[in-house]
Amino acid sequence: MSVETRRDRHAAARFRDLLRSERQSAALYRGLAAGADGERRQIFLELAAAEERHAAHWAAKLTAIGERVPESGRPTARVRLLSWLARRFSADTVLPLVERAEHSDAGLYDGDPHAAPEMAADERSHARVLTRMRHEGETGGRSITRHEPWHRGDRSGTLRAAVFGVNDGLVSNTSLVMGFAGSGAAGRTILFAGLAGLLAGAFSMAAGEYISMRSQREAYEREIDLESEELRDDPEAEAEELALIYRAKGLDAEEAERIATTIMKDREAALDTMVREELGLNPDELGSPWSAAVSSLIAFTLGAAVAVLPYLFASGTTALVSSITLAAIALFVVGAALGLLNGRGPLRSGARQLLIGGGAALVVYVVGHLIGA
Repeated sequence: MSVETRRDRHAAARFRDLLRSERQSAALYRGLAAGADGERRQIFLELAAAEERHAAHWAAKLTAIGERVPESGRPTARVRLLSWLARRFSADTVLPLVERAEHSDAGLYDGDPHAAPEMAADERSHARVLTRMRHEGETGGRSITRHEPWHRGDRSGTLRAAVFGVNDGLVSNTSLVMGFAGSGAAGRTILFAGLAGLLAGAFSMAAGEYISMRSQREAYEREIDLESEELRDDPEAEAEELALIYRAKGLDAEEAERIATTIMKDREAALDTMVREELGLNPDELGSPWSAAVSSLIAFTLGAAVAVLPYLFASGTTALVSSITLAAIALFVVGAALGLLNGRGPLRSGARQLLIGGGAALVVYVVGHLIGA
């Protein structure tokens, strides 16, 4: 095979990879657009159109060297999952993950002789646009927070509680069951130990999450009360802060001041706007302690039940092998799912989760065996 032929094959493989990547990016942005409205939806559609232009460029490159242009395949599992989350919840749910991926690819076409001149600038622009969208409404809040330390900005919710619940339930109760199994305990004893661990862990997680979310909600409510007092005691300063926030969003000084003045005429609307723009809080969505608690309880129970189930129907070696098998599968699946959400390879993430969780269970099994002996 000649050097030129090898070079053409290498170029064709690279062009196909880039074509596939650009098509997936376009599909993802169209999926995000389905979970947005107004100006945000238009921005996502424009980003999708840009990625489709890039894809057309690589398709033309393949044609130019006599290679067949592959058909547009089905979106990857990651694209489908992120698009579903954007439609089910909102584009904000997945925006940080997409932003991270865009920043990692921002220099993809820098110095690439095969890319069109505008493609490198497009990729860097996409990363900046997503950053502005993610921080929309936060720029002013971060600046104010440095001067008003009583404001806080670390928020969490039901999804976080569910993720931690599944992981904790799966790893902790699998380790508990393996510890009793290693000690040589009877199947009935292992079953009761697993059920006790499930119930204790689930209610402990739920109670802890309720207290955490309750305290967080009270802290947010206190911030809103403080903002209300500031608005009452010094409305001129609050109007100036609001104008600064809008200027940070890109409005000119005159337009920002006009909007701020109009909003400040209605005290209720002014408070709602300041809470959203300055503090980055949605007064209608401060987090539900009960929702987080129930989510955590259910998630922990599902994870903790995996290793216990075989002992409901069998005992001895059969139950132990079944328990290990189910736990290993569940660890891998949970890790793979988290990998998809984080934009990482599901196989690698699943294997890592299996190694960590399985390692913990193995250590406890050995400890149980030594104690039992």
